[in-house]
Amino acid sequence: MSAYPDLRLKPNAHKRVLRGSPWVFSNELELDSVAKALEPGALVNLKGSDGHALGVAMFNRHPLIAARLFSRDPKTQIDTAFLATSLERALKIRDRLFERPYYRLIHAEADGLPGMIIDRFGDVLVAQLNTAGAERLKPHLLEALDHVLAPKTVVLRDDSPARQLEGLPPSFEVPVGQLGGRIEVFENDARYFADLESGQKTGWFYDQRLNRRWAAKFAGENRVLDCYSFSGGFTIQAALAGAREVVTLDRSQTAIDLAKEAAAANGVAEVCRFVKGDAFTRLAELAKNKERFELVIADPPAFVKTKKDLAQGLKGYRKVARLAASLVASGGTLFMASCSHHADPASFTEQVKRGLNDVGRQGRILYSGGAGPDHPVHPALPETAYLKALLIALD
Repeated sequence: MSAYPDLRLKPNAHKRVLRGSPWVFSNELELDSVAKALEPGALVNLKGSDGHALGVAMFNRHPLIAARLFSRDPKTQIDTAFLATSLERALKIRDRLFERPYYRLIHAEADGLPGMIIDRFGDVLVAQLNTAGAERLKPHLLEALDHVLAPKTVVLRDDSPARQLEGLPPSFEVPVGQLGGRIEVFENDARYFADLESGQKTGWFYDQRLNRRWAAKFAGENRVLDCYSFSGGFTIQAALAGAREVVTLDRSQTAIDLAKEAAAANGVAEVCRFVKGDAFTRLAELAKNKERFELVIADPPAFVKTKKDLAQGLKGYRKVARLAASLVASGGTLFMASCSHHADPASFTEQVKRGLNDVGRQGRILYSGGAGPDHPVHPALPETAYLKALLIALD
């Protein structure tokens, strides 16, 4: 056994772990005086009620997900060497998938490193440490990153709402190198720009890589509307695919400025028009003006951030689908996405269907997808398959 303190589950609470889940909930644990005295993020030997070893985990008694397994081997030491081995395994997979080093390198539990997200932008890495255990391992992680990749710059974007559940304050740090403004991102033969300091999440959304490629197949010689465009991921792909016009809509001026810069860098600025504003308001205005597009892309932020938001959030997806579908020309195509893991695929599809029915549109789903392969799915955690995308041909 490793030298970590023991943490026991209640009787019969070990079955999910034995079936492959890396999560243990607080109501499944025996929170005795020893467990309550452990500091948030402490490493522990996880055991069943009968003392059977289940593995090594990080523990924080405050959130609902109180323990997260690193390894099923009770002899494992979670240190620099362990993290380096996990990084090397993830890197080997990405090297097979992508020609250029622009991708998500670590996708938390799905890559064996719970609470850790790492996106790679060439020799710049952006990490999010979303649990107290990941925060405690920060020195080891920086050493492991230096050993495996020797990055020029490492940025810690620790401003995720998930940290609040762990009792951690938001923070921003550049522990390695320097950050000199926006950086380049290369994806699907296009060139983009990301703001790693104030942009959303890690500064870029690699998860939509494949979906951008699919949507672009329907952009050629057509008029395209890209709603919730962020930094222009779908916009640039559509323009490069030969769209005659792309109208790009986002409420963030910073995001629009980055999209404009990307349009110029890719030589497609002449076919792109950028509009700042609230998506619901602008979509309603376009419908009132009887605007029509052969391809409408709607990739909104998460409407369902917690389970209690589910009912209202699903209504939001229905509204987006209704407004977006009303703008699709006869015989055109609608792309809809949801990044809310609380909204399961069936519920999301149902709301999109209802939105289409609200405006009397019929269609066929041509493609149903999720995140790219650099966002692997943990077989026992359906939550890691959070992204849902539908490409629909409308009559």
